[in-house]
Amino acid sequence: MAQKAETAVERRVGYEYRPEWVSGVIAGLVGGAVMGVLFSVLTPPVIEAGIPALFGLSGGLAGWLVHMSLSAVFGVGFAALVTLTPLSKDTDTPLQLVGAGLLYGAVLWIVAAAVVMPLWLTAVGFPMAPPLPNLDAMSLVGHLAFGTVVGLFYSYA
Repeated sequence: MAQKAETAVERRVGYEYRPEWVSGVIAGLVGGAVMGVLFSVLTPPVIEAGIPALFGLSGGLAGWLVHMSLSAVFGVGFAALVTLTPLSKDTDTPLQLVGAGLLYGAVLWIVAAAVVMPLWLTAVGFPMAPPLPNLDAMSLVGHLAFGTVVGLFYSYA
């Protein structure tokens, strides 16, 4: 039986080969679910009003749909980061991937939550737009949880 070599765009998971981006989507969705639960419990207005308002929507279901969609996209971003950049040399083990995920979550918090989200919400006229920069501690906790879970699940997805 011929063996298939691992490449930068797919990897072996158990007995099958899976494109890296698929693993990123899976990890992003699991990380997004954990983060979404944290937001739903700790800061409900974020998931019910702020996140859906980015796309002119409102309500908890819309917030969850937008949040999970963005989580999948950010999961693919993580996959690209750990496979297509020099960081790929330092993310060979699950522990290294969790560390990379933790760093990724911190960067997402600074860029996406602290800067992009307040600017975007202000641009669409959302009346409860957070200040710029939005250095909310609960948001940091959620993003660090997201990154940690993404790194962990990416190593097994």
